[in-house]
Amino acid sequence: MIFMVKIEVSMPPAMPQKEKDDFRQRENDNSIQLMKNNKLRRIWRIVGQTANFSVWETNSLEELHSLLTTLPMYPFMTVTVTPLIQHPLIEAWTKTNGVLPPF
Repeated sequence: MIFMVKIEVSMPPAMPQKEKDDFRQRENDNSIQLMKNNKLRRIWRIVGQTANFSVWETNSLEELHSLLTTLPMYPFMTVTVTPLIQHPLIEAWTKTNGVLPPF
């Protein structure tokens, strides 16, 4: 199953910078492992916001939920999940042109 996930992060303003930096480092380390495991497939920053759009691939909604809730910064996140299915244009493209070009 493929999901578009929007994550907005709001760290407490009173949190010491060192603690924020520690959260960010742990979040990055965790996310790199999720990418290596082919769960977090792509991620983009949203300009002007502390937020991102990402594409996740999991076997179930429950697996996605489990992965998201284990993110170190999860307590400070607002998460919006949109399940995705293949668009008919992709099938038309591959029939005519073969494999999609990479991002």
